[in-house]
Amino acid sequence: MAATSPFPFVERVPSPCYVCDTGKLAANLAALDEVQRRTGAKIILAFKGFAMWSLFPQIRAVLPGASASSLDEARLAAEEFGGEVHVYCPAYREEDFAEMLGYADHLVFNSFSQWQQYQGQVAAHQRQISCGIRVNPEYSEVEVDLYNPCGRYSRLGVTREHFRPELLAGPEQLAPAIEGLHFHALCEQNADALAGTLAAFNEKFGRFVQGMKWLNFGGGHHITRADYDRELLCRLIDETQQRYGVQVYLEPGEAIALNIGVLVARVLDIVENEISIAILDTSAATHMPDVLEMPYRPHIFGAGEPGQYPHTYRLGGLSCLAGDIIGDYSFPEPLTPGQRLVFGDMAHYTMVKNTTFNGVRLPSIATYDPATDNLKVIRRFGYEDYRNRLS
Repeated sequence: MAATSPFPFVERVPSPCYVCDTGKLAANLAALDEVQRRTGAKIILAFKGFAMWSLFPQIRAVLPGASASSLDEARLAAEEFGGEVHVYCPAYREEDFAEMLGYADHLVFNSFSQWQQYQGQVAAHQRQISCGIRVNPEYSEVEVDLYNPCGRYSRLGVTREHFRPELLAGPEQLAPAIEGLHFHALCEQNADALAGTLAAFNEKFGRFVQGMKWLNFGGGHHITRADYDRELLCRLIDETQQRYGVQVYLEPGEAIALNIGVLVARVLDIVENEISIAILDTSAATHMPDVLEMPYRPHIFGAGEPGQYPHTYRLGGLSCLAGDIIGDYSFPEPLTPGQRLVFGDMAHYTMVKNTTFNGVRLPSIATYDPATDNLKVIRRFGYEDYRNRLS
């Protein structure tokens, strides 16, 4: 086993490989369930962050449903997760909408024009679907514009200026009315950011919640992070439910998968160009795109900041993109071809966002049960996965 890894499975998996720890997932679910039990709120899995369906049986034992942002996510939620299926899209495609109605239990519209366009189809459908409007409280503490759903000029949600309360009920012949509001203003944040968001929401939209059935706080809540203030979260949920008499929903994706997964990769070569560069069999561009988009520097077990240990390397990916650089790291011993490295927190926003750019194969996917030392490789990817997404 490589000295840089404390994991007993590191040499037993194909490389590269995402490995999800079912014991750590259970700990995250227990923290989320504590919030549910204390408040009566419902926490659902947002597929945009994590959609590893082989783990759905473990997750749905605790969480009552899932949140989807497309037709295919909605179908996956209905067929593989079960429970409540909540759907929100910035806009619905006419050719998808009839099928979407067959999967959704909650359907959130991004604008009143979309609500007006589709409310007749909702009313005529054989299934009863609870409809909502996404609102923009125009308050956010998110610092990265790319991930700020309430930033200036955001297309996501209705601002107070454009909110049309007269359309919440719709024409009498087109029941049901809008039954809930949805906002999403957070990204990897603590409960204090939710407190600020709720204050803005209550001021702008609180008067419209009376008589509704539910209020969705969206995602971005880092509930399972060690320093997260769950006491404050529970208090905010309780206050909201008591004030408005509604069911509160939260739909984190990252909090469910936070720190449950790693990406095992291998050193292929060491090249020199003023600095030492290690080329790996993984890629920031294809396997962990948030490294370039966020951007951020992922944690590697056993490695340090540049210069912290005697041997510093720039880690480069396998694609031909010049900027496919993971970051600069130092190691106690020189890296050698064949050595394995373990990147931390690689379950969320990796499998759901990775690509086959350059024909670089996707990492395998595995689960590990620390209680039994059972490693299971769930999926390996090959040529057909690349070929079949092209024409």
